[in-house]
Amino acid sequence: MSAHRRQSSPVPAGSKLRPLRLGVPVKLMGAPDIKSNDTRRWQQNPHLKVSLEHMDRALDYLDRHDIRMYRLSSDLAPYATHPDMPQFHSMVRDSDAELRAFGAKAKKLDIRLSFHPSQFVVLNSPDAALVEKSIWDLSSQAEMLDRMELGPEAVMVIHVGGTYGDRTAANARWVETWDNKLPEHVRRRLVLEHDDIRFSVSDILWIHEQTGVRLIFDHQHFWCLNPDGLDMRDALERVIRTWPKDQRPKVHFSSPRTEMRELKRKEKGTRKLKTVLVAPVNTGHADFCNPFEFITFMRTAEGLDFDVMLEAKVKDLALIRLRPDLLRYAPDVAQRFGLEPAKALALKAEEQLLLEEEADDEEEAVHGGS
Repeated sequence: MSAHRRQSSPVPAGSKLRPLRLGVPVKLMGAPDIKSNDTRRWQQNPHLKVSLEHMDRALDYLDRHDIRMYRLSSDLAPYATHPDMPQFHSMVRDSDAELRAFGAKAKKLDIRLSFHPSQFVVLNSPDAALVEKSIWDLSSQAEMLDRMELGPEAVMVIHVGGTYGDRTAANARWVETWDNKLPEHVRRRLVLEHDDIRFSVSDILWIHEQTGVRLIFDHQHFWCLNPDGLDMRDALERVIRTWPKDQRPKVHFSSPRTEMRELKRKEKGTRKLKTVLVAPVNTGHADFCNPFEFITFMRTAEGLDFDVMLEAKVKDLALIRLRPDLLRYAPDVAQRFGLEPAKALALKAEEQLLLEEEADDEEEAVHGGS
């Protein structure tokens, strides 16, 4: 990579002092006994305070495994914005002390937190009622982050929404909602991500130019939808520059599924069940992260400063698997995440404690593998 490219990279002042973070979303596969939220039905009066008790244990697990970024469940405060259940509407306010204590613990452990509201949160819908309900959901989650007293890097990530037959008009409606309807505390926390089938990096860059909203780059989405043929490095830099220099951006990384699946389907006419082989779609997320894809991406992003949320299906197990792979195959990339060769044995032992591993190709060849 050229010296010019390294010099032009948008790196926040002082950020080089700490390693890049790797993070995981919501469910902790290595600790199935830790719930991501209070999952009881409304009849049992679930509460945010109970969710935070689960999350307190989650922070301990993350700290134990040196995982410094985590996405909270969008259902952390159950039924808090359900229009027909006013008994839950004061839940966030009533949990102020618990939220403040939880935020203090996350900051002490240096664990970066975020939300990714559900697909039902849509800010560019022509349906005004849906937009208002979406704003209510965002307002509740932003309030939780504020009551946790977290800094501006604790964000809520959403997508643009639906095209409704006219992408240009859909982009404009998102801008209109931002300008005229979003409360200030929501705008402070909101960041916008491109997706894999509707809205590309070009779309969210246009929206940023109109609003100033910070943006999220997603590696797999970029490969799936890039109609303008943007260069990845250039697109990544432009997205990162939407963040203030004193804030560290974050990006999303996942690998596409590659495995064939056997599914049972009914035959037309006879309605008998038949086993069929189904190929994966490239928009689907794999269980783990392909280390070689990740290494290639990080080398493409040399000199850029951002945390990485891994969106693999097995969550924390994918992260725990990736770290020794980085030390084995790309020490230069591993170093950016604070992974030193001296940690290799401990990281491999941690992986083996949670995961069984197939024999590698060399061992299979010795024993007659195909």
